[in-house]
Amino acid sequence: MATSNEFKAFSKALSGHNNTSGQQTATSNEFGALTKAFSGLGVDEKSFISILGKWDTKQRQFYRKNTQEFFKEDERQFERWDEAHVLQIRQEFLRLKDAVVVYTMHPWERDARLFKEALVKEGQPQLHIIIETAATRSSEQLLGARRGYHSLFEHSIEEDIASHVHSPQRKLLVALVSSYRYEGPKVNEELAKSEAKEFLKAIKDGGKKELIEDEEVVRILSTRSKLHLKALYAYYKELSGNYLDEDLGGNLILKQTVQCLCKPQTYFSKVLDASLRLDVDEPARDSVTRVIATRADEDINQIAEDFDKRFGTTLTNKIEEIANGSYKEFLLTLVAKSA
Repeated sequence: MATSNEFKAFSKALSGHNNTSGQQTATSNEFGALTKAFSGLGVDEKSFISILGKWDTKQRQFYRKNTQEFFKEDERQFERWDEAHVLQIRQEFLRLKDAVVVYTMHPWERDARLFKEALVKEGQPQLHIIIETAATRSSEQLLGARRGYHSLFEHSIEEDIASHVHSPQRKLLVALVSSYRYEGPKVNEELAKSEAKEFLKAIKDGGKKELIEDEEVVRILSTRSKLHLKALYAYYKELSGNYLDEDLGGNLILKQTVQCLCKPQTYFSKVLDASLRLDVDEPARDSVTRVIATRADEDINQIAEDFDKRFGTTLTNKIEEIANGSYKEFLLTLVAKSA
């Protein structure tokens, strides 16, 4: 989608046009409304239809000739859309459909498709999506996603991770997606304290070996119950004075894993803050749909509370500010359903 600066240039060019040919041009107010309709996430469909639908042939021709940010002069002497903007505008119109599809899917299919899309994404695998999906689901939910993956893609998630990920993170990712954690109330406090000490020692000895290749670190993160890991997280703070994810520094994969396992609401509120902005890339924009649609029936209320405390504004206000049209209304409905 075009930047807000491009839309301002577009509005200025058209609203200042001198109508010497007798054609009616849109008012500056209309172009201001168009700028707003396409600035943010989604599209303000009502504004878009009511304004552009009234333009005649000459007005559309003038638009094409005077908005070089969107149209190029073809060698055969006509103005054609810039392909990048065609793709971006289509993505904004599809955003509502994608949100509805993700929200209404069976959770097994939804998570299986999230895993698959993360692995085959253009460029490189989106490892953070694999981590958040594996680490924030219950044992039964994750088992269901694995069953769904078998049915949809005729492979196991573990097999496809091994095929697509060739970095040291592979072992941790395979362990996370194949995990079936204990979910009862019991926690061995002494063991949690002992393993917190193991983490502290491993981090201090970080120069000797990559932490993500430490078999004990991978074993603990992929097998222990989430209550156990939260106890470990608290003991680590007592031992070191810092939170575990803070001490992981630039080790982003491990940091995301710890956050998703130990404080998922904080993790998701940070993802939403980074994504609900005007000038972010398409993967970040997609995160808004993914987080809100997948957490609406789980913990969206707690995520919203964390967002409010952490960023000084409500999640609802941020969506109102950034999103448009039916997509905005759908997101607000999902956020409100657990309020």
